[in-house]
Amino acid sequence: MKKKQLGHSGIQVPILCLGGNVFGWTVDERRSFELLDALLESGLNFVDTADTYSSWVPGNHGGESETIIGKWFKARGNRSKVILATKVGMSMGEGKKGLSRNYIRQAVEDSLKRLQTDYVDLYQSHRDDESTPQEETLGIYAELIREGKVRAIGASSFTAARLESALELSRKFNLPRYETLQPEYNLYTRSGYEGAIEETCVKHGLGVIPYYSLASGFLSGKYRSVEETASRPRAAALKRYFTKRGMRIVKCLDKLACEVNAGSAQVALAWLMARPSITAPIASATTLAQLHELVKATQLALPESAIEELNLASTEMAAA
Repeated sequence: MKKKQLGHSGIQVPILCLGGNVFGWTVDERRSFELLDALLESGLNFVDTADTYSSWVPGNHGGESETIIGKWFKARGNRSKVILATKVGMSMGEGKKGLSRNYIRQAVEDSLKRLQTDYVDLYQSHRDDESTPQEETLGIYAELIREGKVRAIGASSFTAARLESALELSRKFNLPRYETLQPEYNLYTRSGYEGAIEETCVKHGLGVIPYYSLASGFLSGKYRSVEETASRPRAAALKRYFTKRGMRIVKCLDKLACEVNAGSAQVALAWLMARPSITAPIASATTLAQLHELVKATQLALPESAIEELNLASTEMAAA
């Protein structure tokens, strides 16, 4: 399995990351264990989650995904075989949110307890917190790294300006720097990443692990109309993709999938993995069949002509 480094952290990861957002939401504990077992058997070992997953589900409070992963670690005794990424900063209710020193100190201990481990490989600021000085946030991260509770830090959904600011503070005050960025990026949603944010990541050698790599499943090609998504858990998120441009992308994926004898999801992920600035796209699976599709994507090398076709079909300059 091909591997890349997370920024300058020294941490090597496979070129695809399994999203843990579905654990405790659309996937129960038993199926989660099956998916995680199959992930390791396939040669992949990079898993991304967050403390807030899956607080949006009625009856949940956040921490469900981390709890399931922690139970799996304990049952299998395989923590050292997995590169684990989690996040802090989004609301956990009762005022528990943000990137202040005191809150991060509390949140990391809560995550470690749920995960049944004493360290996190990649600890990420889930969302920027402009009410907290960035040097305060980086300062508590420095403490956690010294204590061995965190190996490296990353950011998610930061603007280029705020990311540059954080990196400059790290340099100026000899604090740990964000080694990764987790932006929203896929064939449909391109402009938010391509440009200033991508330039910042390349300039500073950051690893990039984009989320929504398959646009909530839209780029898998299994949905052909808004009506088909009505009963799906991600129905609300999927609606925005059913535009003229969205269907043009799906049609192009259909064509190329036939040409390279692969699934549309594989082609969409291969397009992402072919971009030099991308380290490992994040994609989730709810069935073993879907997981196997993700694994196959890591083995697919698209010809340059196919990449250009997808670039053209997905350009945001064209009519939406």
